[in-house]
Amino acid sequence: MKLLKIAFKSAANRKTGLILASCSIALSIMLLLVVDTIRKQGKSSFINTISQTDLVVGARSGPLNLLMYSVFRIGNATNNVSWKSYQDIAELAETKWTVPLSLGDSHKGFRVLGTNTDYFKYYRFAGGKNLAFAEGKQFDDLYDAVLGSQVAKKLKYKLGDKITLAHGLQSTKFSEHGDKPFRVAGILEQTGTPVDQTVHVSLQAIEAIHIDWQSGTPSPIKISADKARNMQLEPKTITAFMLGLKNRTATFRMQRKINEYRAEPLLAILPGSTLAILWNTLGNFEKILVAIAFLVLLSGLLGMLTTLLSTLNERRREMAILRTVGAHAWHIISLFLLEAFMVVSAGCVLGVIASYLVQLIAQPILVKLYGIHIHIMFPDTEQWAIIIGALLLGLFFSLLPGLIAYRRSLQDGLTLKV
Repeated sequence: MKLLKIAFKSAANRKTGLILASCSIALSIMLLLVVDTIRKQGKSSFINTISQTDLVVGARSGPLNLLMYSVFRIGNATNNVSWKSYQDIAELAETKWTVPLSLGDSHKGFRVLGTNTDYFKYYRFAGGKNLAFAEGKQFDDLYDAVLGSQVAKKLKYKLGDKITLAHGLQSTKFSEHGDKPFRVAGILEQTGTPVDQTVHVSLQAIEAIHIDWQSGTPSPIKISADKARNMQLEPKTITAFMLGLKNRTATFRMQRKINEYRAEPLLAILPGSTLAILWNTLGNFEKILVAIAFLVLLSGLLGMLTTLLSTLNERRREMAILRTVGAHAWHIISLFLLEAFMVVSAGCVLGVIASYLVQLIAQPILVKLYGIHIHIMFPDTEQWAIIIGALLLGLFFSLLPGLIAYRRSLQDGLTLKV
């Protein structure tokens, strides 16, 4: 207890430098915890971009390619799936529901997705959340459109506004379907998924806007929007489709059956496992974030070591006095260990509190600006291990000034006047 009292009083005499060192460690711990929390929740959110969908089916290519264009709306399909094949698989005894997906058009840089109303019923994200409407409702009329939250926000659309779709991903006057405008019927709430960046229309609407197009170019014979309503609008092909099963134990059997489908080459993937594979390919970026956070923590501990070393000359008389009154080597070293413990433990406590406050402040901002949902959490087991490791590393660093002070005190005890 006496040694602790001496350590506390000694630290109080140099409180400015030690407080700054403690604050530096607190900032390091806060950054490390926040980065680790965002990393873990980012991974969970990424893997849960689509959930409770057993299989995603498209033309045979690669699993990652199919995932990217069907779920993330990035890239294009190498081929389409025939409507007949889609119907045959939808009618299998194991199938509970299917949601067709038709891609290829855009609106001012945002992808257009053709689907049916089952999309709003069965699409799940973030572990099972349903799509919800911030305004309006799903499409009823042939020329109704439902906007993702970011589409409506960035383009400042509201219910009832007229929009024009474009053929392909580049919007030009030549590619626009200007003769068949759409009306904004609904705006979805934020999800933090590619849904936010998507314009949703019906499959029949996709057929209607292309009914007077041939081989990707407009036909000389124009068909009006009203006339298109009365024409055959059943699609011949779709880009991909999502599939849910009555019994999830049949997933692998159904996947094999689709992959061996003889009518045309198809590929069925498990979205969850494929998302995990994709995340692992991005693992280097994740490791870089953690490495940067650890380097910041190391710099904070080195700052504490620098503070302790810079005061050694000022404390030579103090150490000499302790030696002359009978202090042993372990007393001198323990004095520095106790000071380091106080500085690092205070920094760790402040860092944990700061990380909680940062999460509390950032949560509504991330939801509002980016649709990213994070759960506010105190350190988990791994993070507590990191904090304890930081504390032990801080104690290890304090051994150096303790040993230097002890060696000097052996000499100063005989030469300095007390």
